Amino acid sequence: QVQLVESGGGLVQAGGSLRLSCAASGRTFSSYAMDWFRQAPGKEREFVAAISWSGGNTYYADSVKGRFTISRDNAKNTVYLQMNSLKREDTAVYYCAARGAEAWDYWGQGTQVTVSS
Repeated sequence: QVQLVESGGGLVQAGGSLRLSCAASGRTFSSYAMDWFRQAPGKEREFVAAISWSGGNTYYADSVKGRFTISRDNAKNTVYLQMNSLKREDTAVYYCAARGAEAWDYWGQGTQVTVSS
């Protein structure tokens, strides 16, 4: 069993930065690939970034490539999403998820990011 808790969201001006954290409980965290998703009001949840269990491989949605960086610290059971050059269209609830072999096994409760102009 893995529980995920996101933090670090808030209100920021366009062009600013935020770092989201996703803290995991459970001894199996390091065996999971981890993903970040987001969902804006009235829109479907969309993929943002992913990182392999070792941290050696990362993937990004085209909309955030070059601005966001995903990383993890398995010793701290935490995955991060560094968000720079934020845009209004980045406004959403951000979720982290632990990805198993066939599906996302665990989800956090989400953290709100609001980017103002």
